[in-house]
Amino acid sequence: MIITRTPLRITLGGGGTDLPSYYERFGGVVLSAAIDKHIYISSNATFTRDYSLKYSALERVERAADIEHPIMREVLLAHGVEPSVEIASMADIGAGTGLGSSGSFAVGLLQAIYAMKRDHVGAAELAEEACRIEIDRLGRPVGKQDQYVAAFGGLKTYHFQPDGTVKVCPLQISEATFHDLEEHLLMFFTGYSRAADKVLEEQRRKSTAGDGAMLENLNYVKELGLRSQAALEQGDCEGYAALMHEHWEHKKKRSSSMSNPNIDRWYDLGRANGALGGKLVGAGAGGFLLFYTREPRRLRAAMAADGLAEVRFRFDLDGSVVLVRS
Repeated sequence: MIITRTPLRITLGGGGTDLPSYYERFGGVVLSAAIDKHIYISSNATFTRDYSLKYSALERVERAADIEHPIMREVLLAHGVEPSVEIASMADIGAGTGLGSSGSFAVGLLQAIYAMKRDHVGAAELAEEACRIEIDRLGRPVGKQDQYVAAFGGLKTYHFQPDGTVKVCPLQISEATFHDLEEHLLMFFTGYSRAADKVLEEQRRKSTAGDGAMLENLNYVKELGLRSQAALEQGDCEGYAALMHEHWEHKKKRSSSMSNPNIDRWYDLGRANGALGGKLVGAGAGGFLLFYTREPRRLRAAMAADGLAEVRFRFDLDGSVVLVRS
């Protein structure tokens, strides 16, 4: 029996510049934090000559090529995993909520497969292989940050180079700033789950076509990411919150489907009740609103009164790990 645990993530700055359609021309910079909400993957040998797969659906097939779950299929095919295996997944938070679940799933599954084969794999290798599965083999319009955050954990700045390499740099923040962020970053579920591919495909299409407005927007978001890094490393959390707000205003301009009237209303409600800045986590169109506030009780009360559930979190410093190996 193998069980892996892989964190989800929140983006702190620069989101969207990790897509190949952008960073291959200009280089991207994203600040991200792994959080203590996880995806768990278990794998076990069985006595039947088939693949038994359990996630939000159930599959039992004799050939890996017949597996419907795209990431499971491609990972098992890539590693030549024979039948007589059972794989199951569980998650603290469901897919489609903007926390990078598909990237975490891919990393956690690969971690489990390597553990089954008793092969050691480093975080960078794990992240890069997960990227190849999602971006190259499946052709999804996603970036690289989710897989890297899932593999490495912690609070880090990721520099995506035009040649495809990734430079991983821990955020140089004080212990006081670390705890300040854990205490004053609040996350609320909008009630909307969505597939990110539609929003990301629009960004990829416009970036590839050289759309001036899209590229200018992403250039500015990258600059905001670097300014956010500087603010956090200087311990200026309120300055960082102001940059969150500026980021959200620019992010909404990328696509008409980025937000909706309810999300806009909840964002304004948060700002009117102590939030110094905030944004929608992930590609957009749903998921979680993330706020920075010096008045957590006031903001929680306002959001709860309007029906939004909070998900409290701490940062995950471990990245993807093998919890059980027997």
